[in-house]
Amino acid sequence: MGENNTSSKKAIAMEYNPEKDQAPRVTAIGKGLVADQIIALARSRNIPIHHDPYLVDSLAEVDFGGYIPPDLYTVVAEILAFIYRINQKKVTIR
Repeated sequence: MGENNTSSKKAIAMEYNPEKDQAPRVTAIGKGLVADQIIALARSRNIPIHHDPYLVDSLAEVDFGGYIPPDLYTVVAEILAFIYRINQKKVTIR
């Protein structure tokens, strides 16, 4: 994924509420200009952004609103642990 090539940029947003969700859910999926909008919205709301092109490709296969697959639990748990350390509850991956 090239930083200067907007058309190939991808972004995924996830949300996790341990009181109601069995796993993190995909709440936005986009590429190109939509990815730029997801990232801009995350930045405007001070939502942490994690850069991992391989993870975003895997999460892009999850349906909107769907739970992440079990084989991604470990990597997403590591990201969420980082986020919780800085007192946030959502993350955008690009």
